[in-house]
Amino acid sequence: MFHVQVAPWGDDSADGSPAHPFATLGRALAAARQAPGPAVVSLRGGTHVLTEPLRLTEADSGLVLQAHAYGTAGQEAPMISGGRTITGWRVAGGVWTADVGDLDTRQLYVDGRRAARASIDALPGAARATDTGYVTDARLAWQSPQDVEFVHRGVYPWSEARLKVAGVTTDDGSTMITMARPAFDRALELYNSTWAGTTQRGPGLPTRIENDPSFLREPGTWVLDRSRPGRHVLRYLPRPGEHPERTAVVAPALERLAGVEGARQVTFRGLVFADATWLGPEQGFVHYHGSGYYEGGGVATAVLGEGASVTYPTASVTIPACVAIDDADAVAVEGCRFTRLGASGLSITGGSEVAVRGCTFDTLSAGGVVVTGGRDVAIEDNLVRHIGLDHSGSPGIAVTAAHGCLIAHNEVTDVPHCGIVVGPGRGAQILRNRTADTMRVLADGGGVYLSGVQGGSFEDGAVVRGNVIEDTRTPYNFGLYLDYGAAWATVTENVVVRADNTAVLHVGPPLEHVVFRGNIWDADPLGHDSPPDGVTYEDNRTIKDASELAAATAAIRARAGRRRS
Repeated sequence: MFHVQVAPWGDDSADGSPAHPFATLGRALAAARQAPGPAVVSLRGGTHVLTEPLRLTEADSGLVLQAHAYGTAGQEAPMISGGRTITGWRVAGGVWTADVGDLDTRQLYVDGRRAARASIDALPGAARATDTGYVTDARLAWQSPQDVEFVHRGVYPWSEARLKVAGVTTDDGSTMITMARPAFDRALELYNSTWAGTTQRGPGLPTRIENDPSFLREPGTWVLDRSRPGRHVLRYLPRPGEHPERTAVVAPALERLAGVEGARQVTFRGLVFADATWLGPEQGFVHYHGSGYYEGGGVATAVLGEGASVTYPTASVTIPACVAIDDADAVAVEGCRFTRLGASGLSITGGSEVAVRGCTFDTLSAGGVVVTGGRDVAIEDNLVRHIGLDHSGSPGIAVTAAHGCLIAHNEVTDVPHCGIVVGPGRGAQILRNRTADTMRVLADGGGVYLSGVQGGSFEDGAVVRGNVIEDTRTPYNFGLYLDYGAAWATVTENVVVRADNTAVLHVGPPLEHVVFRGNIWDADPLGHDSPPDGVTYEDNRTIKDASELAAATAAIRARAGRRRS
């Protein structure tokens, strides 16, 4: 096995030995590719700053990229960063200002803390929507209108859109806000619903408005002014105790940190992936559900009952990940951390035998792990928390169109929508996970959510067993939620407590070939007293007494969640 080392204090003209490490990952990978066989690249502790994403291809098959002394008491903590440190601050009126050239970013981190973009809560004045945007009787003192972004939370209970302003004009006492196209047109096309006698067209008024210097009122917030192309200005209103010469401010500059494409037997161990952004929402983010958003292609209408319907996209695009594994086989991601990222943490698309074990996903703008297609993917013993910070529909773990995916012993907590989502596929195993504090922002989801056909029989269908689902927030959720024609699923020995509803048996399209057996809840599922023809409901227990519930669920709880060695 060929070994090479890389360190932030190294030298690319060195030989890559422990005594004389390389300085950059690019140089270390180039040396590894010249090796006669598999290679190990060891990263010393500290921050390894990327100027372009790492791209591993078939030529890198067999590569191990790991923390120095991985698995020992002396293991170091290397961080692979796509960030740029901001310096050269000017201070005026209490605001720090820096010229950042063509830097474009949607996130900022101050001494490691995620800083919020400056915002206001609503459109001032008496405002209403138009076919091109909005009109209000208030005069707006926005300094850079084309940088302003509207957030529309709860357009549908499970959706949150982000739409850019194109311009602001004032005429005869009215202020007209023109929204950027085509995103606003797509929002008008997609968001159409009828519910309880009320019809809505379009995204409605914004629930929050972000990114203008006039919004800088709360310490610890920031804006990026791009009104002069290539001469962008970053403004930050500091918190007490922060100093422009002592406080570390990092702006993510890259959108992707690493990609594995078509390789085999690549391993990542003990690495921290941090400080990347995602600029897609600058063109508009017309969100529908989960990790999907609408970029055109047509819509259809789903009838939810008499007098109730919603429009949905016939095709959607998935939020990307800052680390992506595409059509690769036998890839292992072990003991890594994904943090301070502007999109999802890790995506797996196609390929086979990819394993994600013992990792932490936190402080992410979108989801933790997103799997699309592929065979025999294993997601085990991971911690997912504090995600969906910009895109509130994002699940902690999302899987669709996969064959034989194992989701086991994970802990998913503090997420804005669903904890674990499994869409149509075959043979998913959702075993002994723990979800808590899910559905904190948007509604209509659950701690564990399944939709669509899960196989062709019970033998190759989904199994949901031994999961503990607690504290599913918001007033419109089902802790354990099978939805939208879920079929060929066995749901057994799970614990569901403190949800708005523990589960639901009557959905549309209806459940088919679904078994609920041996589950324990603190409230009866909706429809338990009259299960539909496609559902077998037997030997489940509803226990409302706290002491009795704790005793009855102790064994299941002891086996759920991360296994700590």
